[in-house]
Amino acid sequence: MAVPGQGFEPATGDGPAPPDAGRAAELRTAYEGMLQIRRLVNGPAGEAVPAPWEVRRPARAVALALEASGITPSAADAEGRPTRTGYRVAAGPEPGRVEVTWAGPRGGGAAEEEQERLTACASVLERLGWVCLLYRGPRRRRFLEVEPPR
Repeated sequence: MAVPGQGFEPATGDGPAPPDAGRAAELRTAYEGMLQIRRLVNGPAGEAVPAPWEVRRPARAVALALEASGITPSAADAEGRPTRTGYRVAAGPEPGRVEVTWAGPRGGGAAEEEQERLTACASVLERLGWVCLLYRGPRRRRFLEVEPPR
């Protein structure tokens, strides 16, 4: 959703579901803009690696890539409780890293599908030059750690 002064904000899965009205066109424009920036600033590497702005704002770039690929973002109510199953993007434990989890409402089956869905997320991100590692964290829940190539 476009926020005055900020432009398009990709869905991270933390807040309410983004409105559908006009979002597909905004998303397509933002994603194509990201690829164009890559072609302009990355030289011969072109679209194959993240651009410098993506490396500085990895959560935004990762969320944009996942949403543009058609993977559904999670959504949460005002108290932060998940209301829809999907990816959730958050800052990682170290600067420049991002964690992607598969979240959903209690009893909604997110835990059972997380390995398959996170593997699909990793596939999208790796095609765009991100390095992804799948881990098992607290309560045996899986998550992706995502970082730019070195």
